[in-house]
Amino acid sequence: MKLKYIFLAFVSIIALSSCSDTDTTVAETVPTYDMSGFAKGADVSWVTEMEAAGTKFYDANGRETECLKLLKSMGVNSIRLRVWVDPTDGWNGKQDVLAKALRAKALGFRVMIDFHYSDSWADPAHQTKPAAWANDNLDQLKVDVAKHTTDVLQTLKDKGVDVEWVQVGNETPTGMLWKEGAYSDTDQSSFAQLINAGYDAVKSVYPNAQVIIHVDKGNLLGRFTWLFDGLKANGAKWDVIGMSLYPEDSDWETETGDCLSNIKTLEDRYGCKVVLSEVGMPWDSENAGAFMAKLVTGCKAINGCLGVFYWEPECYNSWEGYSKGVFDNSGKATSTLNIFKQ
Repeated sequence: MKLKYIFLAFVSIIALSSCSDTDTTVAETVPTYDMSGFAKGADVSWVTEMEAAGTKFYDANGRETECLKLLKSMGVNSIRLRVWVDPTDGWNGKQDVLAKALRAKALGFRVMIDFHYSDSWADPAHQTKPAAWANDNLDQLKVDVAKHTTDVLQTLKDKGVDVEWVQVGNETPTGMLWKEGAYSDTDQSSFAQLINAGYDAVKSVYPNAQVIIHVDKGNLLGRFTWLFDGLKANGAKWDVIGMSLYPEDSDWETETGDCLSNIKTLEDRYGCKVVLSEVGMPWDSENAGAFMAKLVTGCKAINGCLGVFYWEPECYNSWEGYSKGVFDNSGKATSTLNIFKQ
């Protein structure tokens, strides 16, 4: 296990230090974009695994460039990283997250940490407890959540990483750590207790970090009010509501408009900020750039919206079957994120 993590850290260090002469030229010639204020973000959690597999990244002119530096030149100012508890291959585990966070720190990015509280993917269809927590009851799971959250964040803090946002759970419209932490009409307290265990752990390490509860399908208002009304009634604590939005060509305008309307409604209803934690559209869609322009422009016009994070923009050539990055099949950057330069 230790050798696995040492290898992951070595891969990330090599990637950070192996910038070519061409890469340096790109960094010197692009404008410097604002790294504060509205978050123009990217979840790049796959980047170390992609690099280990030999993946290369190229700017719009075809010049090979280190991935995070390239994204910065494209206007990105914030990085989001997912955390798994004990992944079998080490990717997205604590040491891999640390390696990526240090790279982000070195480039001046702001950082969001996304706890899945699982050994693999957590989303609306999967909220599986980590193997080490499989037999734990609700009271023990609260301890597990607090301990894991504190451990990862303290590791980052000890290495000088400033974390601005933390997600307690990933896409949790029906709770997390099933079945004990499932959220339903008949049990809304258990999930609220787990949220509070994570919230308190975050604040114990980073008192100023903003804690996010994240729900998919930002265009569906009822999906949010059902969850947050119940959490509020059960004393759950959060600072920010996180949304996902993945429209298709047939509905991107309607879904984007509904999402923007919902942001304002949720801000008013719960008195908190909102962030688009994940967005994406097929890389070859003729509407991808227009979608991002409409979404980002609309979000900037809402005082309560903190920013927009594109999910895994570095993916290309159907990496892991995903086709909603912002690079073409040759690894060359497209114009989808141009709105981030404004």
